[in-house]
Amino acid sequence: MPGWEFFDENEKKQIDEVMETGIIMRFGFEGQRKARWKAREMEAEICKKTGAAYALLLADGTAAITTALAALGVGAGDEVIMPPFTFVATFESIMAAGATPIVAEIDDTLCLSPESVLECITPRTRAVMPVHMCGAAARIDELLEICRAKNLLLVEDACQAFGASYRGKPLGTIGDAGCYSFDFNKMVTCGEGGAMVTNSRETYERADMYHDHGHDHTLNDRGAEGHVFSGYNYRITELHAALGLAQIAKMDRFMSIQRENKRVLKEKLSEIKDLQFRTMTDPDGDCATFLSFFMPTEDLARKAAASLKEAGVAGVFHWYDNNWHYIRNWRHFKERNFMNGIGSDILNGMPDYTKRTFKSDRLISRCISITIGLKWSPGDARGIAEKAADAIGNVL
Repeated sequence: MPGWEFFDENEKKQIDEVMETGIIMRFGFEGQRKARWKAREMEAEICKKTGAAYALLLADGTAAITTALAALGVGAGDEVIMPPFTFVATFESIMAAGATPIVAEIDDTLCLSPESVLECITPRTRAVMPVHMCGAAARIDELLEICRAKNLLLVEDACQAFGASYRGKPLGTIGDAGCYSFDFNKMVTCGEGGAMVTNSRETYERADMYHDHGHDHTLNDRGAEGHVFSGYNYRITELHAALGLAQIAKMDRFMSIQRENKRVLKEKLSEIKDLQFRTMTDPDGDCATFLSFFMPTEDLARKAAASLKEAGVAGVFHWYDNNWHYIRNWRHFKERNFMNGIGSDILNGMPDYTKRTFKSDRLISRCISITIGLKWSPGDARGIAEKAADAIGNVL
């Protein structure tokens, strides 16, 4: 990770085919585009890879989550339960849809705790949004069971987990809708891009309209198309889709490399008796973008993260101090600093997160993740593993 490490002539070829026509918009211009529909092609490939009945490419993962929620009818007056460990786009998307984010706890899977979800459900709860962080599954079967028992929607934020699975089922396809990110630092990248998948034709059709100003896409003449619903412009371009189309063809290769490199790193770090690895609900389904583990204490985690960086190990994250992925440093969210204000439904429904404490702190404060490199050779992987083990060992 990330996929841009393997850019080659295949990406250039796909982009050149778009530039030969000059039609970089994904809709319209049928007579000029020479039957080249890169977004449609990539959507078909996503369906093949995931087994989902429908896929919709969007501008980014944030747009995908916002669109999925809107298509499912989630909005004003609704609450969506989410974890405190995720990228800020999760709560941004919930609020963009007009709903209220309710932050629950994580467990040692680094994903949403089903027990905490049960404690957070209120009469306003409409959906549960697990985030499959760092490329591996939440306790998705238990979360699905809760949602079905409580008549709630399950919307999977699989933005960090494209290609991962749970018991043979691709992540993102287990709930009512799932969302992926293909941004520049993802294993499969469009530069900027995202996708929503679903097995519901109605949800897909609503999302398709919503992401393109409400166009119903029933005619070849965009100006004559109908608009049953209002929407926004969350479209992807043909250029971004072309890049992604070349990348998705390499996905199996990417995962094979990452899984082997992660195996080498984990095998070496397993020799350190005081490390506790993240609980994996399905180790075989991990897309292997990160190796995550817990140090005995917060202080030792900080020292280990510093020692790893000093040793030259790249891509080291101590999430507790991270500004973007853990609620501790989301000051703008906790203090409700929103540029265009905030609706009363959301404002009145949000707990005071400036005063809220999280049990998750005890996990995240001790957690370190190391990014698994796609460009590591077998020798590189062994060398990095040795460096990492020595750096952590020096701290312990």
